[in-house]
Formats: sequence, C-alpha cells, structure tokens
Amino acid sequence: MSRSGLFSEDRSAEVVVDSFGEGTDPRLREILGSLVTHLHAFVKEVQLTDEEWRTGVDFLTATGQRCDDVRQEFILLSDVLGVSMLVETINHRALDDATEQTVLGPFHMVESPDRVLGANIALDGGGEQCLVTGRVTGQDGKPVADATVDVWQANADGFYDVQQPDIQPHRNLRGLFRTDADGRFWFRTIVPRFYPIPDDGPVGTLLERTGRHPNRPAHMHFIVAAEGYQPVTTHLFVDDSPYIDSDVVFGVKESLVRQFVAVDDPDRAKELRFDNPFRAVHFDVTLSQDGDRTVASA
Repeated sequence: MSRSGLFSEDRSAEVVVDSFGEGTDPRLREILGSLVTHLHAFVKEVQLTDEEWRTGVDFLTATGQRCDDVRQEFILLSDVLGVSMLVETINHRALDDATEQTVLGPFHMVESPDRVLGANIALDGGGEQCLVTGRVTGQDGKPVADATVDVWQANADGFYDVQQPDIQPHRNLRGLFRTDADGRFWFRTIVPRFYPIPDDGPVGTLLERTGRHPNRPAHMHFIVAAEGYQPVTTHLFVDDSPYIDSDVVFGVKESLVRQFVAVDDPDRAKELRFDNPFRAVHFDVTLSQDGDRTVASA
C-alpha cells in the first residue's frame, strides 16, 4: 500500500509543508512554506553532497558563535549577500521625492547623545574638519520642525567608537539633533573614512573565498524621524571615496552621494573653530507622511 505522506526526493518540500499544523499562523505558514520549497529546490539543483551540507552547518554554527554584544555576524552575512538591502528596498520603496533608505549597519547599538545644533561630534580631534548642513521637509516641500536627526560615523581611521572603547572618547562621532523652526540642522564633524567590515570571522572567510573585498565607502549614517512622518534610515556617501562603486554590503544609492567641497574661508573657519581650509556638505532629507510608503508586489 502506498503511503503518500512519507518523505521522498520528489515530494520532499510538499511533505514538510504539509506537516505544519492547522493552528500555524497564516503568515508564518506562508514564509516557512516558501523557505522550505526554495531550500529543497536549491539542494536538488546543486545536488548538495554530505560534505557540503556539513560545511554549511559548520559555517552557520561559526557565524552564530561570533555574535556578541558589539558584533552581529548574521547581520554581516545578510549584508554581504545583499539580503539586508533587498529587505530595505522592498519595505521602504520611496515615493516621489522621499529620501531613499539604506542599511542600518551593525554599529547603531548605543543611543546617540543629545546635542545642540552646531555642536562638534568629533571629540578626538582627528581627521579633516567638516561642516554638515541640511534641511528636513515633507514631500510637499514644507519644513519639518523638531525632527530628530540621529547621526553616527567612523573616525579618521575607519573605526566606530564601540570598536575602540579604550581609544575613542565616549560617544565619539555620534549625535542626536533636532531641527529648528525652518527644518534646518547643522553640526561639525570630520570627513569619514572608508573602512572594512569585520572580516576576521566566517563572513570574512566567505568574502575571501569568493574573491571579494570587505570595504565600505566613506559615509555618515542618519536616522531622521518626526511625528506624522515615516522615519528614514539612510546614509550620506562621500562622492570621491574608494569603493563607492563596490560597497561590500551594496548600500550605495546614487541619490545619497554628495560632494564634500573644500572651503577656503578664514573668517568662516574661525567662526566654526576650524582650521582653514575645511570641507562642507549639504544633505537635505525628505520624509513621507505616515501611510505613504507601502509594500507593493515585486
């Protein structure tokens, strides 16, 4: 007598999906069902060997073992496989002139300190001084007052403060600002440097085995939020940075690249308490109203 519910190569995915109980959440059933179907199809397509399967299990085990309070190796893995950017793109499709989203990154793990407009977030004194200005508006062009602008970046050597707690000052190169009545924000910092993602773990090995470099182009991180608007997590990229066209996490979008211009103005430098010349960049952020961004069919 045939037992149609038993596992077989031909019906492997179907048998597993059929095992989900009637009380399974519908969305969970949809996600797991698709995952099982694609995963089984992948195994069959490449004819995965026992040794290759064990290697994969060992890789995922090692990935989990490298996770701790300041490092999330699974996020790195998602980043370098382009999954993080794909999820961001699907879930935050920009409408009209709304600022585009990009990956959060693994270093937004501490709260940025409240800072007044114009404050200098570069506390270690290193790097090329830079003035950042911008304005937050809605898609109608009206200014958004009292929006929060959360900023963080790497230092002149390409490290975040949490990577060097015994070297960098506490909360170096981080700041939480609020826009003025005209939606404007400005602060002092340094020009960020390109840097490699942590590559001394399983993800680094994967990059090496596939002939890829581990570097991200120079950038600043922003999370901009305001009541009544969709928050945006985004980057400001330095246009002449190395790796601008080969970001290891695929995070660069053309609309987020800016020129950091050289400014030769002794009076302005003195006012900013900068050396002359210095660099400057302007980055406007456009927020969409709540409910304006939806997940659409691909």
